Amino acid sequence: MKRFFFGIISALFLISCGSVKKHNENISKLHSVDDLRNDVDKLYHQLKKHHPKLYQYTSQEIMEFKFDSLKQSIRTPMDSRDFYKKVAPVLTSVRQGHVSIRPLGKRFKRKERKALKEKKFEFYDLDFQYIDGKLIVERTIGKDSSFVGAEVVSIAGESASELLEVYKTRFASDGYNVTLYDRFVSKGFKSFYVRDKGFLDSLKVTFKANDSVFSKTFKRVPKKEKKRTDSAKVKNDSIKKVKRKKLTKQERDSIKIAAKKRKKYNRKHGYIPRTKSYTRNFSFIGNDSTVAYMKIRGFSNGNYKKFYEESFKKIDSAKSKYFILDLRDNGGGRIAEIERLYSYLTDKEFQFITESEVNSRIPILKSIMSNTTPTGLKILSGILSPILIVQNVLRIKKKDGKLYYKFKYVKPEVPNPLNFKGKVYVLINGNSFSASSIISTNLQATKRATFVGEETGGAYNGTVAGFYKLYQLPNSKLITRIGLMQIEAPYKQEPDGFGVKPDIEIVPTIKDIQQQKDPELEWILNDIDTTN
Repeated sequence: MKRFFFGIISALFLISCGSVKKHNENISKLHSVDDLRNDVDKLYHQLKKHHPKLYQYTSQEIMEFKFDSLKQSIRTPMDSRDFYKKVAPVLTSVRQGHVSIRPLGKRFKRKERKALKEKKFEFYDLDFQYIDGKLIVERTIGKDSSFVGAEVVSIAGESASELLEVYKTRFASDGYNVTLYDRFVSKGFKSFYVRDKGFLDSLKVTFKANDSVFSKTFKRVPKKEKKRTDSAKVKNDSIKKVKRKKLTKQERDSIKIAAKKRKKYNRKHGYIPRTKSYTRNFSFIGNDSTVAYMKIRGFSNGNYKKFYEESFKKIDSAKSKYFILDLRDNGGGRIAEIERLYSYLTDKEFQFITESEVNSRIPILKSIMSNTTPTGLKILSGILSPILIVQNVLRIKKKDGKLYYKFKYVKPEVPNPLNFKGKVYVLINGNSFSASSIISTNLQATKRATFVGEETGGAYNGTVAGFYKLYQLPNSKLITRIGLMQIEAPYKQEPDGFGVKPDIEIVPTIKDIQQQKDPELEWILNDIDTTN
């Protein structure tokens, strides 16, 4: 029996090693012209099949011309990464930010993965902003803050600004607005760079600060300090070892309760391990509780219901007069969460979104049954398919020759009893996208808030998202993401294709970052002081 299990484990290990090798060979080999052109056809077919608003911003004639031109431009074999660089700029002509494509990265064997987990790449500790054609270090993770405010001049000998301008051609905004580009390319710069260059063990970066130029080579370093060597142990042999104090049952129970409480707090606030910060933050600004401030970094992490309930209870008890909702750099998330948050900010009955246009009567099943879905999940979905099909069909209706999916958030809702009745300010920028734009549309259309910052990257009139089709192209193995549902608030603006625009436009400067100032928030606090 032992030999049998050992044989199974050995076979699985060999299969795993073989699949890693096969994967790496496939993404690095040169694919034939015919195979790559076939991938272009497959990509366009998937878009036409699944995307409900494919020609909203670009006509069918122009779109077909672009894809045909892409096919004709492929005249020599190329690897997956070079193919990605040709496809991505053409895909942006859809002008929908949720449509994207990416190459697969290098895979590693189990032992290699284990070794990599014990290290961190120092370069990933830097966060950036791209302002006035310059890549600026906005913040650093960890103790070393010496790079904050410095300009990144070059990376591995290439101009940083030229790299970013190229990367900006590989993703789309919603519609025609442009505020998303500089924000998103800097926020995702490290990912774009890896897609461009591949896996890296070290990277030389040249900075400029206070008219001086300097370079640093970032490496993969151990996450934790190495244990003492044997020689160090020998030196300390004479030192009497201190025995760990044996904890009492009461002390052990106290530690368990504290850990459970911390876990609950982290879940409620949406803990972010990389930055050791939280997705949801609430506080009062100033010496009293007049101004309530809520910073939400995203709508997809943790138990939001308890957070909003507890926060607005505090606001109600404190009788706060002003509420600041900070949605800057919030890329979106769950409809359920933004609908819940909105219920605390209105005192009128509301319909949060409208019925969502789709291309299929079974969009959720289409989303699950993709060629990127693990086999186990496909089998489970197959077993549950009768239930999923009934659920999908009951929520679909046909109107004017189009199909619409009815989320529960289409129904009229009443305000939360703890709804805030004072003055509301909302902070937005180009990275306020997707769900952030939907809640912003509702708040602006109902004249519920004063908006400060810059135009949102997400469109005022809605976006194609909800559920997604993740499809892997058969030859190059690039993975494309296609939204399946048009999600929009019951309000529209003309012209179409632009974001929620601020009442007070303020865009931070390089000097603001270097001095760690927040001009948008400062304007709001000054406005409150003036009002009082």
